[in-house]
Amino acid sequence: MSRIARRAVLAGGVALPLVAVRTRPARAAEFAYKFANNMAETHPLVIRTREAAVRIREKTGGRVEIQVFPNSQLGSDTDTLSQLRSGAVELFSLSGLILSTLVPAASINGVGFAFKDYGQVWPAMDGALGAHVRAEIAKRGLYAFGKQFDNGYRQITSSSKPIRTPEDLNGFKIRVPPSPLWTSMFKAFGAAPTSINFSETYSALQTKLVDGQENPLAIIETAKLYEVQKYLTVTNHMWDGFWILANRKAFEAMPADVRAIVEGEFNASAMQEREDVARLNAGLRTALEGKGVQFVAADAAVFRAALKKAGFYAEWKEKFGAEAWKALEDAVGGLA
Repeated sequence: MSRIARRAVLAGGVALPLVAVRTRPARAAEFAYKFANNMAETHPLVIRTREAAVRIREKTGGRVEIQVFPNSQLGSDTDTLSQLRSGAVELFSLSGLILSTLVPAASINGVGFAFKDYGQVWPAMDGALGAHVRAEIAKRGLYAFGKQFDNGYRQITSSSKPIRTPEDLNGFKIRVPPSPLWTSMFKAFGAAPTSINFSETYSALQTKLVDGQENPLAIIETAKLYEVQKYLTVTNHMWDGFWILANRKAFEAMPADVRAIVEGEFNASAMQEREDVARLNAGLRTALEGKGVQFVAADAAVFRAALKKAGFYAEWKEKFGAEAWKALEDAVGGLA
């Protein structure tokens, strides 16, 4: 065989495998959506929504690809809510208490010291009260999925002093999310609430812009707020959950059968996340005490009485309206 022919055969032998391993490019998803949230990577909401995204991709045959962006990567809560409304972000998990800046009824689950336990929370939010809020959300061009993720009961933390009674809140500088209900409640106690987005909370505590904040145990732990707070008062002053919100146009762009899969998988993950948070909370007190946090007991009845005396419940009954307030009191009993 000539040298030229031998080189041609060798060249051909090298080329053949290259041709053999070529694969067809993966088909792009028909619906490629962004899901934003403000939780840390380790929070159950992030873990469970990512699992839902995987199941959705599989069950839709790759037609729907949802990328989850935790840790406020796409912007603060208020910024991301604006992006959701414009369609720049298609999906967003948000506390109803913050959503209330757009949908006032969404904060009703956060009425101070209303829900005594989860035996009242889930029947209300999976039932008539939740349905009322979802209907109000729909009026703003958004779609709320049927099951909320659990954020948990909120507790007060402080770097300067333990909070044991309503009087201890007098003049206390506390970070609250940008929500009128929060501001109203802490002003009723005589505190000095400051609205700060969650992404800026750690630095606000670290620099002493505020002396305290309030959040569920899981967030206090995953966001490492224990590094800049000394005392934690078990108030259970508000129950808070996350609505999974979709830009309505983006959601309705998908066929009905695909929409059913998307919502169904997020609802399934919500039920799993509720169990995750319950297990997490069961061990968090010990974990936080091990990090130097001092736990303080509080009498919810004393705080509730202070709010009633200040006219807080009467004020918010009027603001929410008779229908919403009735749905709340049907679940928790009389307040105002």
